[in-house]
Amino acid sequence: MSDKPLASISLDLDDLWTYLRTHGDPGWEQRPSYLATFVPLVLELLAELDVRLTFFVVGADAARDDRAEDIHALAAAGHEIGNHSFEHEPWLHRYSRDQLDDELGRAEAAIHRATGQRPTGFRGPGYSWSPALLDVLSLRGYRYDASTLPTYLGPLARAYYFRTARLSPDETATRSTLFGTFADGLRPTHAYWWNLPGDRRLLEIPVTTFPGVKTPIHLSYLLYLARYSERLALAYLRAALAACRACGYGPSFLLHPLDLLDRSHAPRLGFFPGMDLGHARKRALFAAVLTALKEQFTLVPLGVHARSLHVREGLQLRDPATDRRLPYHPSLG
Repeated sequence: MSDKPLASISLDLDDLWTYLRTHGDPGWEQRPSYLATFVPLVLELLAELDVRLTFFVVGADAARDDRAEDIHALAAAGHEIGNHSFEHEPWLHRYSRDQLDDELGRAEAAIHRATGQRPTGFRGPGYSWSPALLDVLSLRGYRYDASTLPTYLGPLARAYYFRTARLSPDETATRSTLFGTFADGLRPTHAYWWNLPGDRRLLEIPVTTFPGVKTPIHLSYLLYLARYSERLALAYLRAALAACRACGYGPSFLLHPLDLLDRSHAPRLGFFPGMDLGHARKRALFAAVLTALKEQFTLVPLGVHARSLHVREGLQLRDPATDRRLPYHPSLG
């Protein structure tokens, strides 16, 4: 058994149509997909690296017969399957409780049918969440949420996205908090408990950002840095990982399909940062990043990480309504 601390790896299985929909591009309604290309590529690389992770799957993809086989292959390879909503709308925080319950239930049913796994972890599309969502997740038996990204840079990412998008005023308003707000940077970068009604709690495992400065460290951001210098990107990652260890916790590291795919695989996504990098270069950096993580941490799916955190003492307690820290209670140790 390794004596290295745990770090979790997850991949949001956002499909071609989900990017087109959020970007306001026509044709997303036909739900075009690159999963048949992406899934074999990522499974081969993960097997080569001997890494198991959590795939957050969109229910609408799992519900389709022409994609169920690819999604089943992820579970068959030993990876955890999480819930990434059914329709992948980053304005999930606008949903009512009944809408949230229906959205989660439809995704759960589709994912279970395709993979045999019932998800116990959730990540909101576009890091979207609400107090009502957390409550519904708890009542549906989820062990953890992973929807938060504690960074101050969300508004900058949103501004870039809007600059290249073709959105109506109503669509722009719907996406007004896409990728979060400046206040998101005030949240912890480590795991904590959400305090819920009826003496319930739900574990939150944020997507890790650089401790202190709160800049992103996920692979899409590293690819952006690598366009200028791969050595700089890897040095930045190693500094962030060292900071996590110094703070006493393992990171939750995020991946996306576009971290491996290039313009030849998804020509309509050429607007996305890093799509000018070729697949071979992305694959090499993907492998180098996970190898750097493995040097300092034991890499596990989020569900395994969550089990270890459930018995950890001293995790912070936060109120979803105010998004503020509450006094620590010994029973939450």
